[in-house]
Amino acid sequence: MYEQLRLSNQICFPLYAIAKEIVRKYSPFLNELDLTYPQYLVMLVLWEFGEQSVGEIGDKLHLDSGTLTPLLKRLQSKNLIARTRSQMDERTVIITLTNQGRALEHQAVNIPNQVADCLNLTADEVAVLQKIASQLNN
Repeated sequence: MYEQLRLSNQICFPLYAIAKEIVRKYSPFLNELDLTYPQYLVMLVLWEFGEQSVGEIGDKLHLDSGTLTPLLKRLQSKNLIARTRSQMDERTVIITLTNQGRALEHQAVNIPNQVADCLNLTADEVAVLQKIASQLNN
């Protein structure tokens, strides 16, 4: 066995395992809002940036339109977003929050703190993790 091929020597595996665990920690809080984790990410983008094209959302979340389209349709069926064609370019679909989608922000405001509490990390440790993740993601 090559030492460099041991699972314990891979940087990707602990990051993968951590990501899965953190997403799992979100689940009970998101279930209360009837959102999946990817739907929550879309809502975060819309709450922060307002109206966005599908492409802009995809760029921010590193998702392609084939992944986003069914997710956006589900959010639309829940009356959280509206999807409309751009008047300037019909190929572009614009996503806006509905009143119900805007109201959901108030219900979600405590989720980050609730998840942080579940992680058993100090605020400084969370800040270090976010800094490292940002460096790796750029």
